[in-house]
Amino acid sequence: MELLKVACELNDVVDATMDQLWGGGLLLTSAGRAGTYNAMTIGWGLVGRLWRSPVFMVAVRPSRHTHRLIEETQEFVVNVPDDRLKDTVEYCGKVSGRDYDKIAEKGLTAEPGSHVRAPLIRECTAHYECRVIGASQVVPELMSGEVQQLYSAGNYHTLYYGAILSILTDR
Repeated sequence: MELLKVACELNDVVDATMDQLWGGGLLLTSAGRAGTYNAMTIGWGLVGRLWRSPVFMVAVRPSRHTHRLIEETQEFVVNVPDDRLKDTVEYCGKVSGRDYDKIAEKGLTAEPGSHVRAPLIRECTAHYECRVIGASQVVPELMSGEVQQLYSAGNYHTLYYGAILSILTDR
């Protein structure tokens, strides 16, 4: 029996989202203006309320292929995998979408979103469709020494604040 994706509330999926974020990571998908898309593993992110909106904040380094795609469309989807996708999440964090079609190579199904160009990953259990409403660069001088140590090679993240337009989960 094929599962249906249905709209839900943040409270319905936030615990599973945070468990996966702290566990193995989430899959961030993005799409460029030309229709190309990518999946990337994220282990850093926050979900909450900001500027009167439900927001998912994701951290993406400028060197990442995903960074360019988000800059082009100002949209992304945060996909919540379950433990069956552990190897896929690891893989998507190790190779670049510039060189590999990670979605195809891992046998994932990219489905169109309702509100954004970035695809949903059917095999994931929940999806946050987001439109960028703000972005900021990590400024080393404003970070503690402990945080600065995480950037020994530079390449400071861009923090993308995505207004959550839709949350879907499996029924």
